[in-house]
Amino acid sequence: MNTDAALLLETVNFAAEKHRNQRRKDAEETPYINHPIGVARILSYEGGVTDIEALQAALLHDTVEDTDTTPAELEANFGPIVARIVQEVTDDKHLPKQERKRLQVEHAPHCSRQAKLVKLADKLYNLRDLNRCTPVGWTAERVQEYFVWACEVVKGLKGTNSALEEKLEQLFRQRGVQL
Repeated sequence: MNTDAALLLETVNFAAEKHRNQRRKDAEETPYINHPIGVARILSYEGGVTDIEALQAALLHDTVEDTDTTPAELEANFGPIVARIVQEVTDDKHLPKQERKRLQVEHAPHCSRQAKLVKLADKLYNLRDLNRCTPVGWTAERVQEYFVWACEVVKGLKGTNSALEEKLEQLFRQRGVQL
C-alpha cells in the first residue's frame, strides 16, 4: 500500500527512529523529531506544498547530517529523488562551521525547487524557534547573527514559495534585517 499517507507515516517512523535519542538545544530539551515534523508541517500547511517527495525530504532533512543515516540508505528506503533532495540540504560536517554556513549561502540559488522548499521551511522553523526561546549558551548577539545569516540564505531561495517567503520576510523585518 503506497498511498501518500502510508509513505509519510513510513517516513515519519524512519526519522523518529533515527532521531530518537536527540534533543533540541532549547532549555526544555525538546525532542529533536519535533523539528523535522514541524518543517514538513510548515511546507504542507503554510506553504501549500503537496509534493510527497518534498514532504518526505522535509521529514528526513537532518538524518544524514545528524545521525548515522547514509544517502544510500535513504535511496534504498525512499528512492533517488528523496535521497537527492536530502543530499542537497545536507551540510558536510567535516568542514568548519563558518565554511558550512558560507556554502549554504553560495549553494542556495542553485538548489532544486524541492530542496529550496525544504530550506525555506527549515529556516522558518528555526527562526521561529529562536524567537520562542534562546538556545542554551547563545547570546542575543548570536541570535541576531543567525537571523542575518539566514536572510542571506533565503535571498538565494526567493521565487520558490511566496507564502513562506512572506512569513520569513516578516520575521526578518521584526529583527531589522532586510531581505
